[in-house]
Amino acid sequence: MSASRQAATSERSRGTGERRGELVALVTRLVVAQAGLTGAIGLSYSRRNAPWIVVILMLAVALCGLAAVLRSGSHSAWIFAIGFESAFIALGLFRFFTARFLGGTLFGLVTLGILVHPAVARAFGGLPGSGLPGSRSQALGDAQLSELGNAAGEALGGRASS
Repeated sequence: MSASRQAATSERSRGTGERRGELVALVTRLVVAQAGLTGAIGLSYSRRNAPWIVVILMLAVALCGLAAVLRSGSHSAWIFAIGFESAFIALGLFRFFTARFLGGTLFGLVTLGILVHPAVARAFGGLPGSGLPGSRSQALGDAQLSELGNAAGEALGGRASS
């Protein structure tokens, strides 16, 4: 590998690594903001209902814990965040239908929308890479497809290739 090609490859990987870190940090900050917003709105509109005050405080603490988990940037953290946000939205919608109160549900919808964005999914390792020519993911994908075609041709006596 030539020196210029190696430098271009390291520059590209460093750029994607920085972008990955920026997206993980963005999602983490959104979840922390969601925790603050949920706590502030929930406590201001709780009407001194003790059980819901406790639930709101537990949700805010759980969201802070989710933000701490998301800082790892792992795929499992991303899956956990999607599941948690979905449950948070379901609880918020239940609360809306029973008491006409949204709390932080709208911000939860925004956070979930950002979590399922393809660029964020790639940052957390949820989707394959960009498929640049010569990348490892593309080379592995091509090898698997060609092996599948060869196996199909052998199973049909070679008639599938014509």
